[in-house]
Amino acid sequence: MDKYEIIKKIGEGSFGKIFLAKGKMDNEPCVIKEINLNKMPVKEKEASEKEVILLAKMNHANIVTFYASLQEKNKLYIVMEYCDGGDLMKRINMQHGVLFDEDQILSWFVQISLGLKHIHDKKILHRDVKAQVVKLRSLGTLA
Repeated sequence: MDKYEIIKKIGEGSFGKIFLAKGKMDNEPCVIKEINLNKMPVKEKEASEKEVILLAKMNHANIVTFYASLQEKNKLYIVMEYCDGGDLMKRINMQHGVLFDEDQILSWFVQISLGLKHIHDKKILHRDVKAQVVKLRSLGTLA
């Protein structure tokens, strides 16, 4: 964790926290997922370790880029690309009932489909596809 500077906490779940950070060497923004392994049942620990292995195998324009993982003091840290456009659910809610352009919807649909195809080609099933896990880059592309 010495390579990163935490900027702020941007999320929290039952087993951990998510931080916006930046690399000390390159000043690039990233996200650090901190998972507390102490409170976690064995099956959940195994799932977290499997997540790291699977993320490391993904290399696709429409999948969040995995940078690194490390374990310190019974905490697992997963360092990933920061998608500054938030998630698709937040973007939908920002519309306040105004419909998206059809071209935008088709663009997102194609990007989601290509990302899922890449995952499925690796014989991996994503069991939690929903608007909250679809991350947006500021340029309107998905990760």
